Amino acid sequence: MRKQAAKKLPLAPDPRFNDKLVTRFVNNVMEQGKKSIAYKIFYDAVDKVSQMTGENGYEVWRKALTNVTPGVEVRSRRIGGATFQIPAEVRPDRKISLSIKWLVRFAGERNGKSMADKLANEIVAASKGEGAAFKKKEDTHRMAEANKAFSHFRI
Repeated sequence: MRKQAAKKLPLAPDPRFNDKLVTRFVNNVMEQGKKSIAYKIFYDAVDKVSQMTGENGYEVWRKALTNVTPGVEVRSRRIGGATFQIPAEVRPDRKISLSIKWLVRFAGERNGKSMADKLANEIVAASKGEGAAFKKKEDTHRMAEANKAFSHFRI
């Protein structure tokens, strides 16, 4: 067992929006340590979002993130030889982490030419309450609702 929890490293805010959340998002977009390419992908996606919607791309991205942020999730727990899916509240830090991971993952699975295009399309869809990332959140909430009967086993 650990003697104490691992220290969270402080994140530097991104150069364009001066936001630590953007840096966190870019770290999830990044592959093989290519951070400058990840920043380029993100900024291109935000620019495309602002062209597509006619609104501030950064604000649309923030709205998309809040739309795909889950409130509850199910966690597996083994009780008396059976495994139950028990609904549990999501920690604030994990909420952000899940929403970022879902946006990036489902953007990558979309059809499109470049990752910036895919990401822009997923951001626009999520901000409207559509798209695969939003559907994932809805499914997660539905699963928690269906297993509400087991909530007395809460962890």
